[in-house]
Amino acid sequence: MIFAHGVGSRSDLPIPLFYAYAGAFAALVISFLALGLLWADSRFDADRGRVLRMRPPVRPLRWLTLAALLYTLGWLILGPADDNAAPYLIYVLFWVGLVPLSLLLGPVWRGLSPFRLLPDRPRAPLPARLGYWPAAAGLLAFTWMELVAPEPAAPGTLLAFLLLYGTAQVTGVLRYGHAWLRHGDPFEAYSTLIGHLSPVGRRDGALVLRNPLDNLDAITPAPGLVATVCVLLGSTGYDGISTAPAWVDALQSGPLGRVGLGTAGLLAAIALVALLYGACLRLAGLIGGARGLTPRFAHSLVPIAIGYLVAHYFSLLVIEGQRAVILALGLDAQVNQEPVSPGVIATVQVLSIIAGHVLGVVAAHDRSVRLLPADRAVAGQIPLFVLMLCYTLGGLTLLFAA
Repeated sequence: MIFAHGVGSRSDLPIPLFYAYAGAFAALVISFLALGLLWADSRFDADRGRVLRMRPPVRPLRWLTLAALLYTLGWLILGPADDNAAPYLIYVLFWVGLVPLSLLLGPVWRGLSPFRLLPDRPRAPLPARLGYWPAAAGLLAFTWMELVAPEPAAPGTLLAFLLLYGTAQVTGVLRYGHAWLRHGDPFEAYSTLIGHLSPVGRRDGALVLRNPLDNLDAITPAPGLVATVCVLLGSTGYDGISTAPAWVDALQSGPLGRVGLGTAGLLAAIALVALLYGACLRLAGLIGGARGLTPRFAHSLVPIAIGYLVAHYFSLLVIEGQRAVILALGLDAQVNQEPVSPGVIATVQVLSIIAGHVLGVVAAHDRSVRLLPADRAVAGQIPLFVLMLCYTLGGLTLLFAA
């Protein structure tokens, strides 16, 4: 079973690739210059926002999610080898579907997670040093299964992952209570990070309605936060590289074998993203005369990661999402292979990457003028701006020129 991300070839672009590069470059440079000239003080405040009095019926929703999980397990255990709905339910409706849901409604997996039906009776306090590290490890395991495993859609592969994932969450909750799920559940951390760019957020346990960039500013630095975002960025980048003919040939003929070389490639892509980000923030600290900036700018990578996720998975959701519903409900219907035109898909991909990077530049600038001396705030963010520019051009290349 092949899950195709993207529109296939550069000929699908509604404009030549050169103009996509030029437009992205212009958007980032103009936004950077405008911010440097017009944005002298920090404007984002996570404490702003209007508290929403509504209380979603989360407990019934969690029972429905548990029923959907059991239904998916039934497909994995009892379903046919061909046309099995479970891989589509997991990879498309769940993994990809969490992106638009979280962008619209905030941290939806927190409200839907069946693991929050377990009693919240911690036996020990959650160690602060754990931070996002369990989430980073879980997301790495899931993306490895999706992009590298020999049979990512095989029932045995998915059952093994769900068993390990479920065991880890139940064990964490029994020991640390629901506090574990915030960073220990990779999908709750994933949904929550994406939800920080939603107008709906959380503050002191209550839902609030606020500017999405105020919401983004509410991301609190914690151990493993940078690693988690780099896993999202690096794995999506590897997803783009993995379809290049040269890489496909290497996977088939390399001495490490497909799984060994694929694992090395995935880890290298994540490591490259992390090393470049760390080096740029260290340089920014030297220019700005500040230390410890690396975790404090991690929030600026979140809109970039979201832009890549939308660009890579938009076509998958609109096409294969139909197949997921048809198979899961046993409908007598055909998948519409062109629900939207290739030009529309390509436009969404280009704009999502550019918009994600522009928002990243804005978030980084606002944090710079807050943390760095006024006379060094703009100069201090130049390394990160150059990195974002490289990410933008690289992302467009992976989508349309690979």
